[in-house]
Amino acid sequence: MRSSLEIYDVARSESRVVLQADMLIEAPNWSPDGSYLLINGEGRLYRVPLDAPQMVPLDTGVAVLCNNDHGISPDGTRIILSSHHDGQGSEIYLIPAAGGEPERVSPDHPSWWHGWAPDGRTIAYVAARGGSRVIDVYVLSLNGGTEQRLTNSEGHCDGPDYSADGAQIYYNCDRGGHAQIWIMDANGANQRQLFRDDYVNWFPHPSPCGRYLLYLAYPTGTQGHPRDLPVELVLCAPDGSDQRRILAFNGGQGTMNVPNWAPDGNSFAFVRYAEVDA
Repeated sequence: MRSSLEIYDVARSESRVVLQADMLIEAPNWSPDGSYLLINGEGRLYRVPLDAPQMVPLDTGVAVLCNNDHGISPDGTRIILSSHHDGQGSEIYLIPAAGGEPERVSPDHPSWWHGWAPDGRTIAYVAARGGSRVIDVYVLSLNGGTEQRLTNSEGHCDGPDYSADGAQIYYNCDRGGHAQIWIMDANGANQRQLFRDDYVNWFPHPSPCGRYLLYLAYPTGTQGHPRDLPVELVLCAPDGSDQRRILAFNGGQGTMNVPNWAPDGNSFAFVRYAEVDA
């Protein structure tokens, strides 16, 4: 597996390679100060400083089986990650931005982090509860309180990410037959599908500038969100209009599972994949 970590410049409509590796790297997340990307490399987290790109290991303590759902707090002081190192299924943890022992914040398992409210007080994630295999969207205040379930087993819901102002949450859901892009108020009210097409659409990420929505489009008939398929990245307005298919490549799972925009909203990071010749 060869992974290519890249940055796409929206104004120039072009991408550039940040680094390549003969290993699986996934899910780039941009630091609030714009200085580095956070990625997963085969279960461990790494920083990639943009002034001198290389994979710098991050100390995550006992959390050594991280999946590709991680992110940096809006103030840059903490990192949130999802790991299944305790053998109970994925749970959500916080560590200092410099690294350290993880503190569990999810009240139950399995739980996978996906979005951080702009004020840093609340997280959005997906989880299965009560023995059910159905994945729903939840939110949790990091200042205490109980988790709040926002979707109710209407289908597989995934990839929740907050709008720039924190008032809404974008997510994907297959309640209409196959995964499409949905939006709701941050409290779960007014759930509605943005548009409908034949593609299988995942991981919507609104830009922090409020101008764009980016999502991953799989071929018609795709089940779940696998890796190693011909996919496209689609850029549109926050209301789903003015769709532009800006990139087509081999990718999928790991390409952009988590928020991946630069702080100014002018570019975003992603990963594409290729098989390494024997």
